[in-house]
Amino acid sequence: MRESRRLKLVIGYDGRDFAGWQSQKHGNTVQDRLEEAFERVCGTRLAVTGSGRTDAGVHALGQCAHVDVPAAHFAAERWLKALNGVLPPAIRILQARFVAKSFHARFSAKGKAYRYRIINGTVRPPLEIGRAWHIAAPLDRELLGRAAKLFLGRHDFAAFAANRGKKERSTVRTMEYVRITGRRDLLEIEFSADGFLYKMVRLMVGAMARCALGKESLQSIELRLERPSRTSARFVAPAAGLYLVRVRY
Repeated sequence: MRESRRLKLVIGYDGRDFAGWQSQKHGNTVQDRLEEAFERVCGTRLAVTGSGRTDAGVHALGQCAHVDVPAAHFAAERWLKALNGVLPPAIRILQARFVAKSFHARFSAKGKAYRYRIINGTVRPPLEIGRAWHIAAPLDRELLGRAAKLFLGRHDFAAFAANRGKKERSTVRTMEYVRITGRRDLLEIEFSADGFLYKMVRLMVGAMARCALGKESLQSIELRLERPSRTSARFVAPAAGLYLVRVRY
């Protein structure tokens, strides 16, 4: 086997055209496009390992991945330019650098931050289609903030996770912060935690929005955090408003 070096990538992508991150047999995924790009650049299909999956329609400002590349091939900056030269315009390598072989994009991660964007106004700007959740009815922003605070700290988030088909080792996570910023009709909610479960952010945002619309009580969120096994029907916010902002190592 040829000597290799581990290359760490920071990747941004517009998720609208892709079936998520994870490679699929019949899917057009970000991982598929990256592995095809490596094959075009160096003639060999290389395995790209991401920090975690994002769903179809979800975007990334700072997804991380690693790949073992032939040691003598290119400098890291050359890899960045070569890959961006063959990738679809909706995927871009933002940073590339060599790291120790002990680094693992998924298992070395200490936490992540996600951002969720909501357009809360009667009219959705055309350029926000596929990039934000449009809620025409007025949201009670004070209630939205109160709902956000309920998620802070260490909780069992099982009631705010979807079933991916395999059991999680633990559904306990620590939410470091939830920050809400507003500018006219645009609301942005940023979550930072030591880890996230499948569809966790979208389920939290769905519950927060329902509270702010008067369709759900703050107590229902508290109950789902206190007794995650006794959950009622849940609402998942659309994928279009979700962005993976950064992965912390």
